[in-house]
Amino acid sequence: MSDGPEWFAPKRFGYGAGLPISWQGWVLTIGFVLASAALGVVLARKPLAFIAVMVPLTLAFVLIAANTTKGGWRWRWGKRDGR
Repeated sequence: MSDGPEWFAPKRFGYGAGLPISWQGWVLTIGFVLASAALGVVLARKPLAFIAVMVPLTLAFVLIAANTTKGGWRWRWGKRDGR
């Protein structure tokens, strides 16, 4: 179990996070989507710059989601997983 904040629900099947379960998770997700869209518009003619900015932005989003997922990230098998 995670000892920190719980912003995201775990996926029912597979590995990773599901939908946000707190306002902080929703703010993070919406902020990531808006930042990605804005960067896509601003850097439309500069694909390498877009990639150079999006890689660390996406990595930061994934690391925050991983650290704030209820129960942490692990492989889940649905109902057989005790849920």
